[in-house]
Amino acid sequence: MDNTHFVVTADGSRTLFQPEVGEHYHSKHGAHQESKHVFLGQGLQHYLSGNPSDTEVNILEVGFGTGLNFLLTADYVTSIELNLHYCGVEAYPLSKEVISQTGYEAYMEPELWESFLVNYEKALVGEEKVNAQVTLAIAHQKILEFEPTKRFHVVYFDAFAAIHQPDMWTDEVLSHVANLLVTGGVFVTYAITGNLKRSMKALGFSIEKAPGAPGKREMLRATKL
Repeated sequence: MDNTHFVVTADGSRTLFQPEVGEHYHSKHGAHQESKHVFLGQGLQHYLSGNPSDTEVNILEVGFGTGLNFLLTADYVTSIELNLHYCGVEAYPLSKEVISQTGYEAYMEPELWESFLVNYEKALVGEEKVNAQVTLAIAHQKILEFEPTKRFHVVYFDAFAAIHQPDMWTDEVLSHVANLLVTGGVFVTYAITGNLKRSMKALGFSIEKAPGAPGKREMLRATKL
């Protein structure tokens, strides 16, 4: 991780560049914009629009990374008084020191940011309460090793792009993740390819081409039938 470094993206938010993979953790066209649009907007908010009576939601993130997707989601559910159980899967977790340098405190209530930093390392070994409504667990393992007892309403699939990390986009991985979703659950990712659409359709999902974040025309949203 010594060569990993921060980059300022087009919307002023920061992301990390991972030279070993050859990719940024978030879009260089705007890390904050991408996270808010792809995962919070097209993921959780879309799910809630079809399930307005839900008072509790379980979210799985594949590729926890810098924690930006979690933080924006936690800030949102806190504002609408929704209970959230959030689980990230991250084979190569970043250090608390790196996380603390992201600058993401600019996009949320300070209490949430401070509690996240306090509980980040604890969440790597078990589920922790971040505030009265939000719990966080970060599974320090590869996705195919991840066998939770709960099922999820929304999946944020935020692995590095297939061109850099093809092993994360195989039918085996997608099938494993699909099995972790409840019926009616929503799978979202920033990517959209013919192979991905065919794989998700074969796994019993309805496929939608949703508008992409800045820099991408489209993204994939899939609902488990």
